[in-house]
Amino acid sequence: MKNKLSRRDFIQNSLVAGIGISMVRPLTLFSIPKKEQMKLGLVTYQWGRDWDLPTLIANCEQTGLLGVELRTQHAHGVETSLSPAQRAEVKKRFADSIVTCVGYGSNFEYHSPDKAALRENIEQTKEYIKLCKDIGATGIKVKPNTLPSTVPREKTIAQIAASLNEVGKFAQDYGQLVRVEVHGPITAEIPNMKAIFDQVTEKNVKVCWNSNELDLAAPGFAENFDMLKEWIGDTVHIRQLNIDDYPYQELLNSLSTINYSGWILLEAGEEVPDRIAGMKEHLSLFNSLKANITRK
Repeated sequence: MKNKLSRRDFIQNSLVAGIGISMVRPLTLFSIPKKEQMKLGLVTYQWGRDWDLPTLIANCEQTGLLGVELRTQHAHGVETSLSPAQRAEVKKRFADSIVTCVGYGSNFEYHSPDKAALRENIEQTKEYIKLCKDIGATGIKVKPNTLPSTVPREKTIAQIAASLNEVGKFAQDYGQLVRVEVHGPITAEIPNMKAIFDQVTEKNVKVCWNSNELDLAAPGFAENFDMLKEWIGDTVHIRQLNIDDYPYQELLNSLSTINYSGWILLEAGEEVPDRIAGMKEHLSLFNSLKANITRK
């Protein structure tokens, strides 16, 4: 009986042939070296905003960005309005490809002093956690956005942490992570994020490092990274490597010191003439950074 070649294997083999990788070093472009297990993927924030799901998966297969964080309210249309059959179809599309559905990128936030608004964000987070489970994802991205000036800072920080603990506990029953993006003009300040996570008790609630300018504020990148490193999960967001002066090499060096083996997700916001070419270029740039990782 002949061995059948799965579609996943067929695509993997086709990619290898298409990019002309030698037999001496197979899968160099897409493989993960034993020393550094970080992988490059895509947040569909801008570059994937108008791609339906088959197109998104095909473009990621073509370019080698083999993990995807699906952004809410984008053309791929992966929302809680999907029926059970539609959710199963999304899961199957990823299972039949070499692209991993890393998770879902929501806009849920927990800083509002309006109790009804806060409860709505918490309950909707729970519904999307169910969606993540159904489509084969491993977590949901949420974010704080600010600390309202009308409320004592400590009160809002405690409210955000308590909300994260509630949705984190809920997510455990679905095998999901809650990934908290370092986000917002005030909450992206690293000491404020640390103050939140000092009160987070659920182990599946993790930091999603977001490569913000505020990471470089006093006392400096290294010290700020150290403040949050114990909570960093399996997703890190980066911007465009060819136009941003953020210290990405230092970021990868620092991630290496904590044996980070998760996804580095490209959250590109600038328009480019050819997004496919841009994705391929970023894989090359990322691989160069990874090849030059040094540990202090």
